[in-house]
Order: sequence, then structure tokens, then C-alpha cells
Amino acid sequence: MRRAGDAVARLTMAVAPHAQRVWVAAGPGNNGGDGLEAAARLQAAGKQVQVTWLGLTDGDRRAPTDALDARDRAIAAGVQIIDRLPASSDNHDIAIDALLGIGAARAPTGLLAASIARLNMAGRPVVAVDLPSGLDANTGRWLGESCVNAEHTLALLTLKPGLFTAHGRDQAGVIWLDTLGASSEAGPDGPPHPDAWLSGAEGSTSLRLHAQHKGSFGDVAVVGGALGIAGAALLAGRAAQAAGAGRVIVEWLQDAASGAIGMDGLHPELMMRSGWSRSEPSVLSRATVVCGCGGGGALRDHLPRLLSLAGRLVLDADALNALAADPQLMALLRTRCKRSLATVLTPHPLEAARMLGCDTATVQSNRLAAARALIDLTGCVIVLKGSGSITAAPGRTPHINGTGNGSLASGGTGDALAGWLAGRWAQSGRQSSSATDEIDLAFSVASQAVADHGAAAEPCLPGALPAGELIRRLQHHLRHGRPTCSAAGRAGTVRDRC
Repeated sequence: MRRAGDAVARLTMAVAPHAQRVWVAAGPGNNGGDGLEAAARLQAAGKQVQVTWLGLTDGDRRAPTDALDARDRAIAAGVQIIDRLPASSDNHDIAIDALLGIGAARAPTGLLAASIARLNMAGRPVVAVDLPSGLDANTGRWLGESCVNAEHTLALLTLKPGLFTAHGRDQAGVIWLDTLGASSEAGPDGPPHPDAWLSGAEGSTSLRLHAQHKGSFGDVAVVGGALGIAGAALLAGRAAQAAGAGRVIVEWLQDAASGAIGMDGLHPELMMRSGWSRSEPSVLSRATVVCGCGGGGALRDHLPRLLSLAGRLVLDADALNALAADPQLMALLRTRCKRSLATVLTPHPLEAARMLGCDTATVQSNRLAAARALIDLTGCVIVLKGSGSITAAPGRTPHINGTGNGSLASGGTGDALAGWLAGRWAQSGRQSSSATDEIDLAFSVASQAVADHGAAAEPCLPGALPAGELIRRLQHHLRHGRPTCSAAGRAGTVRDRC
């Protein structure tokens, strides 16, 4: 607790070096004890510290011994401790949220809720201890209607999954980590097993060899783009080409409806092939196929052959909706893994809910659990899109993506992700005869593609990021590397245990 308090005090002075008046909202438990320890150190550093300690409101017997000791040290340091919210005339320069820790499971009420409301009042930055009070540490959902909106969060000992998915990234602000000197080495029961890994984007890839040719980098085929939603297939194809696939073929379903073969006037390098999905089995088995981007109802007739023959398969959007509605298609999907044919599904929360037979709120209430349920249902690699996208696969520890922002909430960005993923996957060499190796590869490629996709949207700017601009940024970052000054980078998006 003393180490935690020291870490909180040091971070507070680092992010607000000129602040003189500090308010600490401290709960009755150990999180509150951390806040009291921080208050003592800030007072000793010459700050004027006032603590609202909820341990006073319920009697000392509810507070842990360590928290009571921290209170005594704070009093000895000259900290003012009260059992109410500060007066409206108390103008603090910065506030510390030490109300609730990782064990909180109920909605804040009473003085807890009132303290959160006061912390969220505009005009002062807030540093949250371990995680913002009112946020579930494991899922990132709000426990009730009250949740601290922090500018900075200092995670202690280890990162928590809820900081990086669902509402967590909005509530936590910039995330810092202090392990407090705790060792991550193996103990009597072996090394600690993380709930998830936090993933981030890597730098640019190595240069291509002179002797390589377009056939060295694989074929991607996009099947989709029905009438009225034809642009989705083009976006996926453009993204696959930007990712470096050797050849990109688009079976544009609107061509089948119109009887003509179109072209992408902006990107004529895309090969428009009507009826490609009816090619010889050997052609389909060598390709990395993206199916579902703008497919509509026309996609249903193409899925059985693709599920049976495609070597590597990325299913998105309308392909997922078709699977959710047809048990026979779902049965074909499940058999792919047994035949060493890897599949990546990229649902957003509503598509995930349709596949699981629940509602979107259930998916969003525990995104890690929803990803695991999709694995159990399908046996596939899962990319559950959304805030803190989750990449999961059978028998592997999930990855929570630490890149990206709300500007990706724009039509077509999901199609770009599906194409980019396929384009990177196509370059990874021949398909392995081992189902385990193929899933490992698909999982690795999908996690990195998600991180690249998010990083291309940084830094966050007002408004939506058009999908076409996103693809241009993805290609630029691949060729030239990505900026390192993003908020996600400061939050520590390289791999860390959650």
C-alpha cells in the first residue's frame, strides 16, 4: 500500500506539477488506503491535501488494517480528512479517485455515487487509482450509472482487461502501469496466467527481395459487393492490395445481377472476375478468401462451396449473418478446422449477438466471454470488433487491441479491416497441413492486422475517418512506419499482461 501511495503521488505531481490544492476521494477499502498514502506524500511535498474518506461514514471497523494505518500517517502529515464532499468554494487543482478497487461488483450508490459525480465535474483533471471507480475491471462495462471519467489511470501490479475494452478506454484516459516491484516470475503454482495480452502495432516490415515476384505474395479473392452495397467489396479489395497481396481478385456480385463485368476505375489493378467462386477446387484452395463484404442475400449461394474449398477464409458482415441463420452452413464452418482449414470471423457486436442467439447488450457486458463463446460455437479465430477489439482463438490467450479510436466508427472501415487482414495473411507462406499451426498463424496475423488498423486512425481527430483514407494510411504506415506519439502509445500498447 505504501508503494502504491508513493506511485500515485509521483504520477499526480508529474501530470500536474504546478497543482497546489489536491482533493482525494477515498473509499473505505484498500483502494482508499492507497489514496490516503498518496495524500500523506503529497502533503509532505508541500501540497494542500483534503481527503473525503468514506471509512469515516461506516465506522473504522469496516476499513482494513492497512487502510487505518494509512489514515494515521495522513493525519500525522497534516492532511485534512473529512466525511463529506468538499464545499463548493473549495477549488482544487487536481483530484484523485481512490474510491473503489478491482473487487467492486455493484453499482455505486449514496456518497460513493455523489463522490463520483463531484469528480466528474468539469474544471479539474482526475487521476484514478488502479481503475476508474464504477468500471468493471474485467469487462470494461459500467457497474451502474456512475463512473469516473479520468484523465489518467495508474494501474497497479498489472493491467486490467476492462481498461482497454468496452467503456474502459473512454473512462480511463491515459493509462500508466506500476508493478510496485512485484515479480512476475513463476511461483509455487507456476507462472501467472494472464486473462489477455494487450497488443499494439509494429513498425514497417522488411524490404522485398529482388528475386520475388507477385506470385510470392499470395492471392486474395473478395466475394461480395451486391447491388446497392457494391463499394464494400471494392474497399476490401483495395485494402488487401495495399497490404501487399500479390494479386487481388474481386468477384463482384453486382456483376452477376447486371450481366456485365465492372471495374474499379480508381484501382484498375483489382482483377474483376465474375463467377470466381466456381473455379476449380485447386484455385480456391490456394487463395485467401474474404467473403461477406456487401454480399447481401446473394451471398448465401456462394458460401457452401467457399466453406468447403477455400484454403484460408475471412468471413465478415453478411457472411456472418448467413451463418447465424443457417445451421447447415454453421456445420460446414465447424468442419474446416478438422480439415486444417483456418477461418477468421470478424463480427461487430450485433453480428456476434446474432450468432450467439442473444442481444448486443449481453455481448458488450462481457466482451472477453462473448469472444470465448464464439470460439466454442465455431472453432474459429475470432475478431470481436469494437472499443478494444478482441482477437481470440481456441486454446490461446486472447489479445485486446490497444490502438484506434472513435473515428473508426465509419461505414466501410470494417471492410477495410477484412481486406487488410486477408492481404497480410496471404503473404505468410503456404498453408500448413497442421490445424494447430494454421490457427496459430491466423491468430497472429489477425491480432497484428487489428492493431495496424487501429494505429492508422491515430492521432484521433474530430469526425469520422473515411474508409478510403484509412486504407491510404495503412499503406503509408506499412511502407514508412507509424508515428510513435499517439495516446495509445503512451498508454503502453506493447504486449503486457492484463
